[in-house]
Formats: sequence, structure tokens, C-alpha cells
Amino acid sequence: MTLKIAMWSGPRNISTAMMRSWENRNDTQVVDEPFYAYYLAQTKADHPMAKDVLASQSSSWQEVSEQLSQEQYQGKIFYQKHMTHHMLDDIDLTWTKKLRHCFLIRDPLFVINSYVKKMPTVSTEDIGIKRQLELYQQITDITGQDIPIIDSKDVLINPRGILSKLCESLAIEFDEDMLSWPKGKRNSDGVWAKHWYENVEASNSFAPYQEPLIKLTTQQKQLAQENDNYYQQLYKKRIIVTGEKIKLDR
Repeated sequence: MTLKIAMWSGPRNISTAMMRSWENRNDTQVVDEPFYAYYLAQTKADHPMAKDVLASQSSSWQEVSEQLSQEQYQGKIFYQKHMTHHMLDDIDLTWTKKLRHCFLIRDPLFVINSYVKKMPTVSTEDIGIKRQLELYQQITDITGQDIPIIDSKDVLINPRGILSKLCESLAIEFDEDMLSWPKGKRNSDGVWAKHWYENVEASNSFAPYQEPLIKLTTQQKQLAQENDNYYQQLYKKRIIVTGEKIKLDR
């Protein structure tokens, strides 16, 4: 039986590098943002390559969720990279009961600082951190799982430590192949890769952590502050490495 793992992230995180990490395991198949077309069809959001995205995927959340939760996939693990802001309120989340879940979080100040380099405007809905907290609470209630949370800064500082603890919390063996991967494009990447994935295509591992240089307007900084409470509620539950045991800071 295939273990289906859903990783829930907001945009401008290390979510694509994390997908590379999992895909480099020889027992894992990945899927890239399967609800993106649904999100665009519903919101009419002005995103780069929107027409290409809509043509590449089903825009029916019912069809997508059925595929993600029911079909059999190659490999022991089916890793799903999800964007929290793609999950609009009209989606029935009961399909998530058939998956194992984990959450990838990042400081909203850093998210917004990166987001505005690619997009002209930004809102709470765009960065998905409030929605991430809502999904964490809703999926926890639906599944009854003790869902692990990892912070991108922790991953970059100690990728082996955090990923090994994440794997342990998901009851699978850590694989050293998760720490590096070949440079280049992947057939599994969404069609939007040419706009968003330049940096990860040039990478072969998680980049060493560097504190970002923040260049934001007063309004953008205020938006980060407004979202910080949602982030902190998740941050305090994150996996931290303490010796040889998993510690969830709760």
C-alpha cells in the first residue's frame, strides 16, 4: 500500500526544494500543487502563466481530491506538495483522512519579502499563513493525527536533523538521498516552473541559511505583523532537534 503524504506550505517557502528532497528518494513519487488550476478557476487571480496552469490540470476539486486519495501510485510513498491558499473554503476536507499530513512554515516577514519580488501586490490570502493555521486545525480534527510541523529556517540550518525527525514522526525511514539532488528541471514540476523555479533548478541541495535582507514598505511590514500571530501558533508546535529524540515544542 502506498503511503500518501501531504505537505502543506504557503508560497515563497522552500516547498519546491522540499519536493526535490522527497523525489530524490527511490521509493517516492511526487505531485506539484495539484489544486492550482482549481484555485485559479475559482478566484480568477491574475497569476503568471494562468492559462497554461488551467490547461494542465483539472479545475474540479472533487476530481483532484479523488485522484490524490484513491488512486494507486508507483513507489511506497506518494508525496503531495500543496499550497494552503489554493484550498478555498468550499472544499470538503474529508478526503484528507486518507493521507498523512505535515506542515512547512515560514516567518511571514520573509514570505512577503520574497513574494513581492515576483508579484506586484500581496495580501493575507496570497501568502496563505492564516489559511495554513485553519487547515492545521481542521485536518487535525478530521484525521486525529498528531501532525508534524517544520520551519524552513530550521531545515536550512540542520536539514539532516529536521528531516530525520520528520521521517520518524511519519513512521518511515530517513534516506540520506533527501539531502541532495541533481540540478535541473523535472517532469514532475508544474508548467509554472519556468516562472517560479529558476533558483531551485540551479540547486543540488538545501542552501545554507542566510538571514534575508528585508526591503518592504510600511504597509507590507504591517501585513507581516498581522499574520505573525497565525505563524506563531504553528511555530510553537514545530519539530525541534534535541539529541536523538523528537521534541514537539508544545
